[in-house]
Amino acid sequence: MTNMPWGTITFNTLIKKYMKLQSQVLEMTRKVASRVSSATPGRFLLLQFAMSQVTQIGQSISNLLSQVNTVISKAIQNQKTQ
Repeated sequence: MTNMPWGTITFNTLIKKYMKLQSQVLEMTRKVASRVSSATPGRFLLLQFAMSQVTQIGQSISNLLSQVNTVISKAIQNQKTQ
């Protein structure tokens, strides 16, 4: 196989980065909630956008893990039938 021009990412790295992102959004939420009277509509929109991104990334990770699980299961089934 030739050397690919992109880097490698592990599930461990992916999950750690996702957890960090979740923590950052949680901290944003706490800051907005602690200053509700001074919060602007723009801050609420940015927070909503960040929450949406975290949700989409989480769903993508879930789909990726599901696909990997399916590939592994099929590989095991193929080994059993040979």
